Amino acid sequence: RTMLFVPVNERIPKIEIRTSQPERLVGQRAIVAIDGWLEASRYPHGHVVRVMGPTGAMAPDRDAEKVIEADVLLHEYGVPHEPFSPAVLAGVPVTPWIIPDSERERRLDLTGIDICSIDPLGCKDIDDALHARILPNGLVETGVHIADVAYFVRPDTAIDAEAANRGNTTYLVDRRFDMLPKLLTEDLCSLKGGVERFAFSCLWEMDPAQDYKIVKTTFGRSIIRSRGALHYEQAQMMMLKGRDRLSDQVRLLNKVACALKRRRMQGGALVLASPAVKFELDSETHDPAAVAQYQMFDTNSLVEEFMLLANIAVAERIYQSYPTFALLRRHPPPLPKSFEWLVATARELGVNIDVSSNKALNDSLAAAKMAGNEYFPTHIKMLATRSMALALYFASGDFEYPEFYHYGLACPIYTHFTSPIRRYADVVVHRLLAGAIGIDDVPPSICDQQRLR
Repeated sequence: RTMLFVPVNERIPKIEIRTSQPERLVGQRAIVAIDGWLEASRYPHGHVVRVMGPTGAMAPDRDAEKVIEADVLLHEYGVPHEPFSPAVLAGVPVTPWIIPDSERERRLDLTGIDICSIDPLGCKDIDDALHARILPNGLVETGVHIADVAYFVRPDTAIDAEAANRGNTTYLVDRRFDMLPKLLTEDLCSLKGGVERFAFSCLWEMDPAQDYKIVKTTFGRSIIRSRGALHYEQAQMMMLKGRDRLSDQVRLLNKVACALKRRRMQGGALVLASPAVKFELDSETHDPAAVAQYQMFDTNSLVEEFMLLANIAVAERIYQSYPTFALLRRHPPPLPKSFEWLVATARELGVNIDVSSNKALNDSLAAAKMAGNEYFPTHIKMLATRSMALALYFASGDFEYPEFYHYGLACPIYTHFTSPIRRYADVVVHRLLAGAIGIDDVPPSICDQQRLR
């Protein structure tokens, strides 16, 4: 008997399937392969690769339906999400895990510094932590400490291959699919409060008399003990009302971050609108019950500035050592025609948008106002966001230096270093940085420019 399979993606035509068990397929989600398309046939023909389960009213319960629909969504977009294989799990350290003495000898001991992390409420995969302190010489030392995932994920192992294949952690409304096994994601790599953890640290000495100009930069693998895993609102309240040592540190971090942001804005960095939303889930069913705009605090910007600073500093360092195969990220300027609709739409509303440069664009977006419409500035920034080109990873040997430029951030060179628990590109960058400062060998696979591409 011939049946018609209706793809989730409406751009794909219906597919004819011949089967001797039609009752087994009716109302089922399935993965189907197209085998061909006869000239005289209205539809292509194919075969069922795998039945995923019933959908809609045919599902046994709501929980089963959610699992099946999530599976469909992940397959539709090619997101690897199968359980980790025994070979991958075999690469995870045995617990209880303790820091080897050999690592204590070769790492910076930063456990005596008041370091803290600031993340969304409930975050378990804590990639980054920060500190700031005034040195005896009057300079301010700031530090960004990133989970040393590369210590646990060694090159050319099963766990490395799986992380490379997944590429990143994928988040859905009610669940996530990790790039790394849970023990690494939520425990051994996560910079949790009150426990010693491995980090890759970027340290700067800054001169407060020169608006926190950087006078010295140091990179090194370290051991840290976070004094607190804070969430954004908590850190905001500490900054405003706290009277303890950690609150003083958050205030100092924010003071430095404001200087960093001020310089970025003067350099032409864009402030665009990409409103983030959060879903409130039913406590029993875990179904989305409400949606609201994600509330931003000054501490969100604080963390962002230091992550950008670290990414730029690491990009400069790895390019210095590896001018042909440093893994970097560029954001090309939009094509002039990409702005035509934005400029024309704004002009009809009596607003002039200057797109001659990123700074000119940002200044004109900041000045865009419309009487009686408080949402207009946000809407016009959203239109500008849609005009942007996509940012891209690349090997440094594939472009000339001026083409490294990141249009949105207005910086000449950039990479991703700060999220290695959830993004594989950052793991590669960690390995490059370790090689650049002479504390580890760079894997041959990274040195291969073609493979890096």
